[in-house]
Amino acid sequence: MPQPGEIAPDFTLPRDGGGTVTLSALRPGKVVVYFYPKDDTPGCTTEALDFTRLKDAFAAAGTTVIGVSKDSVSAHDKFCRKHGLGIILASDEAGTVCEDWGVWVEKAMYGKKYFGVERSTFLIDGQGRVARAWPKVKVPGHADEVLAAAQAL
Repeated sequence: MPQPGEIAPDFTLPRDGGGTVTLSALRPGKVVVYFYPKDDTPGCTTEALDFTRLKDAFAAAGTTVIGVSKDSVSAHDKFCRKHGLGIILASDEAGTVCEDWGVWVEKAMYGKKYFGVERSTFLIDGQGRVARAWPKVKVPGHADEVLAAAQAL
């Protein structure tokens, strides 16, 4: 998992609505990259709605928000339409970006072990370095905390 001060691993991924998004192409702006397990599940929906609610405040702070999961672009498009989302959702179906960022981890539920995305958020500064990292995110209040960090950067 990239640590504060390290250069964030670059990526180009297909995104909702068509086209691609490239992390390094967004410089010198700041970027929030948040990884989440699955479209249209309760925690992931709340998180996406919270980031969407704060979209204008992030833009005023010179910050782009990108959500990344292993869902397909078509699943992202459906998720965006259903909930009126206004942030970029990038599709990492192959899981290489999740692995590069260290968020593809072994999890356990009800005694069963499996691999999945650990909900994590990273704030990237205008030079492409990780300014803040939030591993094992708890959703309530998280987007507001990330916004405050982006505004202070």
